[in-house]
Amino acid sequence: MSEEIQTGIIRISDDVVSTIAGLAALETSGIAAMSGGISEGLAKRLSGKNVQRGVSVEVGQVEAAIDLRVIVNYGSKIQEVCSELQQNVRDAVENMTGLSVVEVNVKVEGVAFREEEVHVEEANRVK
Repeated sequence: MSEEIQTGIIRISDDVVSTIAGLAALETSGIAAMSGGISEGLAKRLSGKNVQRGVSVEVGQVEAAIDLRVIVNYGSKIQEVCSELQQNVRDAVENMTGLSVVEVNVKVEGVAFREEEVHVEEANRVK
């Protein structure tokens, strides 16, 4: 006689997927920050607390779609950085959640300059 074990449904919150995607994005070489989007004002640098900013997700029972808005470092090859970003986010979300990531869309909303360069440029303008 076999005993049937009934299992329930496992649902993963959009916020959980957003956090995983945001952290994976910030760990990608060439990504300076996530962007809050034009509707939220100027693009801002964000810390770990706000990793969901710049990330939109749609999570279903077995699949997820992810949209990212990012700021890349000046001098980076945008196409290469974004391809690596897509793969890193896909791997992180799939490995941690078991969901199949059907798409990772990336919108580059800005370019970040190193702060040293910005200060030098400002000093030169003042003279």
